Amino acid sequence: MGVIPRRRLAAIALVAATALIAPTACGGSDEPADGGPITLTVDVFGQFGYEELYREYEATHKGVKIVERGTGGNLDEYSPKLTQWLAAGKGAGDVVAIEEGLMVEYKANPNHFVNLLDHGAGELKGNFLEWKWNQGLTADGKHLIGLGTDVGGMAMCYRKDLFAKAGLPTERDEVSKLWPTWQEYVKVGEQFKAKNTGASFLDAATNIFNTIVLQTAGSGPGHHYYDTNDKLVVDSNPAVRQAWDTTMDIVDSGLSGKYGSWSEEWVSAFKQAKFATIACPAWMTGVIEGNAGPAAKGKWDIARVPGEGGNWGGSHLAVPKQSKHQAEAIELAKFLTSAKGQIGAFKAKGPLPSSPQALDDPAIVDSKNPYFSDAPVGKIFAEGAKTLKPVYMGPKNQAVRTEVENAVRTVELGQRSPEEGWKDAVNNAKKAADK
Repeated sequence: MGVIPRRRLAAIALVAATALIAPTACGGSDEPADGGPITLTVDVFGQFGYEELYREYEATHKGVKIVERGTGGNLDEYSPKLTQWLAAGKGAGDVVAIEEGLMVEYKANPNHFVNLLDHGAGELKGNFLEWKWNQGLTADGKHLIGLGTDVGGMAMCYRKDLFAKAGLPTERDEVSKLWPTWQEYVKVGEQFKAKNTGASFLDAATNIFNTIVLQTAGSGPGHHYYDTNDKLVVDSNPAVRQAWDTTMDIVDSGLSGKYGSWSEEWVSAFKQAKFATIACPAWMTGVIEGNAGPAAKGKWDIARVPGEGGNWGGSHLAVPKQSKHQAEAIELAKFLTSAKGQIGAFKAKGPLPSSPQALDDPAIVDSKNPYFSDAPVGKIFAEGAKTLKPVYMGPKNQAVRTEVENAVRTVELGQRSPEEGWKDAVNNAKKAADK
């Protein structure tokens, strides 16, 4: 999914460490694997949409019970906890989700994970977009850490009722025409702001920044914070500075609601209709529905994103070697990442499949989302998925991203000027990379 990271995620923070002290707190339980009942623990962040898939799997695998742990969206909490579990050799689930921005970091220690190539995964390569498959491989191509879940094709979700209140078009095709570029997006936002609807035009500057930087990097150098040699290039990559400057224009125009992404205030703002637009990778649709609730059904819709496409989010499922039920965990990971599993997750929460077979399936291509005014989500997200341009993410991507977005936040809150914020972003990113 994605993240954050992040695919980040979902509305609630990851369950605190004390809450994780449960029967599955040390990863897979100690039940015997010789025909007796076992419990498989799946660690995720965000809303992967696996609940019905778990029940289906349990129905055809007698004696297997699946417990999902940590359905929050805070990747900054999830990742350190997973890292601690891996280093300690205990605590991780039998299957763990790894967000794309953290994959390089985990591939540095592949021996923490079962090599899925040793368990027949090689024959599944054609079930994934090539770049998605390669993301899960070590550089020498000999160790497959994870099987791909989703990709994060971009759009813009918006509140039709707030657009109508501001005297703006509400039909998705007309709305898409309003903002072919981010500069036009700002102009529309200024029109919206002038109508004093009681809502801001967008939720948070950090979400817009992350969208723009991934979009700009994808259509340009193919990397953002790190180059493909793992050199930190925050201050020298034009894609990052361009995204910063564009975001600062949006902030200077007073269009943001200044909600901290994934915070309680952010979640409440959905329910209270306090903002009109939000950068919307496919997985975000599930987050919006979960946060805004049933009362907002039909009030949301989906338009194209300003600029040129983009890709935000996407994850993999891996099996830590510490799992006491590796064989069963591998089979579960294969099932969840199969075309069928990815279609099921899409139907449940909206994460866009990374499987070409799933992307071609009528269940995806012809799908509409009733919550979003019957928006043709299959056409909106799936059509461009096969041509998505992935962005390379280096070894400390998550830590660096956090510092850059923290700097965006200080400017958004009026604590720093754009140039002061930029200096903080560069300096703090360097410190994070050196830790």
